[in-house]
Amino acid sequence: MAVGDLPKIISSITGILCRMKLTKFTHACVRLERAGSVMVIDPGSFSPPGEMEEVLSGATAILITHEHFDHLDAGKVVAALESTADLHLWAPDGVAGSLRGQLSDAAVTRVHIALPETAFTAAGFAVRTFGSQHALIHAHIPMVANLGYLIEDAVYHPGDSFVVPHGARVEALLVPVHAPWSKTAEVIDFVIGVRAPRAFPIHDALLNETGLKLVEGHVGRLGGHYGTQFEHLSPGQSIEL
Repeated sequence: MAVGDLPKIISSITGILCRMKLTKFTHACVRLERAGSVMVIDPGSFSPPGEMEEVLSGATAILITHEHFDHLDAGKVVAALESTADLHLWAPDGVAGSLRGQLSDAAVTRVHIALPETAFTAAGFAVRTFGSQHALIHAHIPMVANLGYLIEDAVYHPGDSFVVPHGARVEALLVPVHAPWSKTAEVIDFVIGVRAPRAFPIHDALLNETGLKLVEGHVGRLGGHYGTQFEHLSPGQSIEL
């Protein structure tokens, strides 16, 4: 090996180590893996039997965007925190407080409050938060806290909101394609606003196959006009970033 080849080899190794594997699971849940570290975002209660065990296996960080049950299966998460000594969780204040009330003294210290517009490190992943509240469902339904998480300045999970992360160039956008609080025009405008090179669906458990194809078709076609390649992912399917 020539001395001049060393920088290229180091650069190649660094690039491999920095790659992330993203796996979509049911509804809004995703799992990120990089260099042996595992982070899970929004492990919710829509997951079928057995899926949550796969989702949380080896994880040392969980991020929760907000308190709704389709984003947080509290029973499964509490059980995981009690049984896994190196598992930490970050969530908005109210969610963190609720979970702490269900945990032993040994586990409660591993639940952390995530604040709006801040940065922290979780399981070796750099995390930035955006927004502060859930999208409006209806005036009669109380608003709850919601945080969008940007991981490694690359993957953005907005939770239940269409907050565009300011000052960031998102590589992979996770798109809530359907919800009681949204319409397809807003989904499309969110994708256009972020302008990520790649986008993938989340928040899709309430759609049947016909509805999903229809919405994804609109998002993919119109988002493509602005440089975003929308790619369908089924639960359990992975891609590399």
